[in-house]
Amino acid sequence: MLDSKVPVGPLAEKWSKHKFNMKLVNPANKRKFTIIVVGTGLAGASAAASLAELGYNVKTFCYQDSPRRAHSIAAQGGINAAKNYQNDGDSVYRLFYDTIKGGDYRAREANVYRLAEVSVNIIDQCVAQGVPFAREYGGLLDNRSFGGAQVSRTFYARGQTGQQLLLGAYSALNRQIRKGKVTSYTRHEMLDLVKIDGHARGIITRDMVTGKVEAHEGHAVLLCTGGYGNVFFLSTNAMGCNVTAAWRAHKRGAYFANPCYTQIHPTCIPVTGDHQSKLTLMSESLRNDGRVWVPKTQELAEKLRQGQLKPVDIKEEDRDYFLERKYPSFGNLVPRDVASRNAKEMVDDGRGVGKSGVAVFLDFADAIKRLGKDTVEAKYGNLFDMYYQITDENPYEQPMRIYPAVHYTMGGVWVDYNLMTTVPGLYALGECNFSDHGANRLGASALMQGLSDGYFVIPYTVGDYLANLGSFAPVDKNNPAFEQTRKEVEDKINTLLSLKGSKTVDDIHKKLGNIMWEYCGMARTAEGLTKAKGLIQELKKEFWSDVKVLGENEELNMSLEKAGRVADFLELGELMVDDALNRSESCGGHFRLESQTAEGEAKRDDENYTYVAAWEFKGENQAEVLHKEELVFENVKLTQRSYK
Repeated sequence: MLDSKVPVGPLAEKWSKHKFNMKLVNPANKRKFTIIVVGTGLAGASAAASLAELGYNVKTFCYQDSPRRAHSIAAQGGINAAKNYQNDGDSVYRLFYDTIKGGDYRAREANVYRLAEVSVNIIDQCVAQGVPFAREYGGLLDNRSFGGAQVSRTFYARGQTGQQLLLGAYSALNRQIRKGKVTSYTRHEMLDLVKIDGHARGIITRDMVTGKVEAHEGHAVLLCTGGYGNVFFLSTNAMGCNVTAAWRAHKRGAYFANPCYTQIHPTCIPVTGDHQSKLTLMSESLRNDGRVWVPKTQELAEKLRQGQLKPVDIKEEDRDYFLERKYPSFGNLVPRDVASRNAKEMVDDGRGVGKSGVAVFLDFADAIKRLGKDTVEAKYGNLFDMYYQITDENPYEQPMRIYPAVHYTMGGVWVDYNLMTTVPGLYALGECNFSDHGANRLGASALMQGLSDGYFVIPYTVGDYLANLGSFAPVDKNNPAFEQTRKEVEDKINTLLSLKGSKTVDDIHKKLGNIMWEYCGMARTAEGLTKAKGLIQELKKEFWSDVKVLGENEELNMSLEKAGRVADFLELGELMVDDALNRSESCGGHFRLESQTAEGEAKRDDENYTYVAAWEFKGENQAEVLHKEELVFENVKLTQRSYK
């Protein structure tokens, strides 16, 4: 049985009482413990800085050349917090409710309420660090709206919010590095987890410059390694983003939860051809002032695609502002899964725009007319410039072309209320875990979760674990488990380097991405998923028999790095398909065509699927075992989501 360790008592009191009931580590004893933090994005940097500030010894690991190059830096639009500065009816409970509803009632109530509760502290923390949030004329912090909410609770720094928040966390981390409390290992990739007597006690890494495989010991290990969206090959994630650290921990006993819950972001620059290696996000904040539309007829859409008409030539009465038409209460600010499915519906109906026909318009003409170009530029200037640099189209003069793309993963390593995985001493924070967003994340909530976990949750919960160890002795680095695990990693590296087939690693990765997008993307069917499982198994055989891995281990070897990551993606892709097949309902970003309402909306099956699907690894080429954590809703009523 999975024990979520959710405290008893009223929802609003759970976290406060839990903090009081947890054991503490004496300040003089904190320096006797070492904590390993893998990943230095918002979750990792904030956790490492906070734990070191408390007195723990911390080791951080990232595969980038600097912690501040973590992918959190790419987040654009903002961070949610229930401050209610706008006096528009927001509250901790409303943020909690919006997040539960936005996730289509597939998240744990207690975790989500804690997230909403802690959100108000995050803003104060970041302002104190000097994060330059946008301010109103009078000097107060400004807010804007994001999808799935009818209040303005999103704090932002133009279109660079993730970058500014990460620089704040990075400065706090650097302070601890300078003080000697944090040892920073850059260009190191975690390749395995070391367990002693069932507990996480270290990791195995590869120095990506020299190829040296090393063991690192610690009393606890924190995975802060982000999501697995690159299983689709094309996504808005940085090309280096991968699932390897989380997946290797999964194969050591950490259950993997809800892997089929992937988020397709509705506002991305459309695919232009097979030459692309990644996609570019256009912030959801643009939907505050941009209006999404397509022509009302296929004939007009075809003329646009052929270049016979320009967007400005389409009369107002010939435009279909389909989100405003279908969802008058929320309009263009419906949640991401809803907006994405509707964009796909327009394209499938033959009304897509652009040369490929696989795009819809995001138009700022009305906003520029209402607010003036200078105001729009002040809000979104860097995003407009990014769009212009990539497309050579001026969004001040013509509508942006957008289309959904893989952006975020709600699934991840299963954790309990304390963020501990099924391996004692191993924790998962931020996007790496599954805990807070259910089947669909609301915009501007990823940054909130990462900083909540790092600054305000893990410092309490990891301390409780360490206080209960009953010993302050350092981890024995000579324990045979370290050498055994290190040798297993070296053996796998040598196996990859022995592959001298005819296909590049990218060839296999692209094929996997096409399979995942076609059969496990925005719309899924039992038939398609069954086919995908067979295709992935064939592709896995092709990888291990005909891929070519270049170079040697004792050097900078990106071919080797990619090979290891794609091998893990192949295994994860099959589990995602299994999870999607198992869940014969539609909820949030998981849309089964067999389970939809008469209006084409996601239709849940609460009687049979109100649970977290946590998968246990049982061995190579063996079926994983499903464990269910039943979700209990005591504070919100399960209803069919409606944003109309």
